[in-house]
Amino acid sequence: MTCCLLYRPSLRSFLPRYYRVEIEMNLFEEVSVLREWGVSGGKGQCRIDMFGNLRQASEQADRLRNAALKRGYCRAAA
Repeated sequence: MTCCLLYRPSLRSFLPRYYRVEIEMNLFEEVSVLREWGVSGGKGQCRIDMFGNLRQASEQADRLRNAALKRGYCRAAA
């Protein structure tokens, strides 16, 4: 449904980090928030949280995005 991709340059290495938050529907009519993070070009980590409605999922996705922005991530240029 919707996706937010954030990047953070690394001061210690040449590989920047990424953080992705995505809202999507699953097969059981639940709304899921998918989070993926890691080093660009490497194998990232992933977590999926399920919600009963779109409002709860979008509020959680907003909280996650805002927390990543506070940690120094920047929005990806489109």
